[in-house]
Amino acid sequence: MPFSRSLVVAVAVQLLCQLFKVLFYSVKERRMRPDYFVSTGGMPSAHTAFVSTLTVSLGLHHGFSSEFFTIAFVFSAIIVYDLVRVRGAVHAHSRILAMILERFRPREQIDLPHLVGHTVPEILVGLAVGCVAAVAAYFIG
Repeated sequence: MPFSRSLVVAVAVQLLCQLFKVLFYSVKERRMRPDYFVSTGGMPSAHTAFVSTLTVSLGLHHGFSSEFFTIAFVFSAIIVYDLVRVRGAVHAHSRILAMILERFRPREQIDLPHLVGHTVPEILVGLAVGCVAAVAAYFIG
């Protein structure tokens, strides 16, 4: 295999999470929403699923005391922290800004991104998806 098995599984999980968002939000909004394939935010957190899949997969393949796992864990922790704190704040600010703009300029169409951050449940589901996928891939492959 020309690529690391851990990388292949992590990328597959990322893509499947984004595809799930397209289906989930298309059903929820009752119209096709292919834009969710490249959107940030939403259920589940594909970023969290991606990094947790990679981290757990490296731990399973190289040992949880290996340098591979350690590096992946540190960077995964930074990414998840960023999702919770920074992007969560940006998401809240985006919602507030949209309300303010609508109040003062109700006739103008202002297209602000509405999914820019994640809620804690979205992150936890992404974490669960990533961990389960890594373990499943390890025992299947």
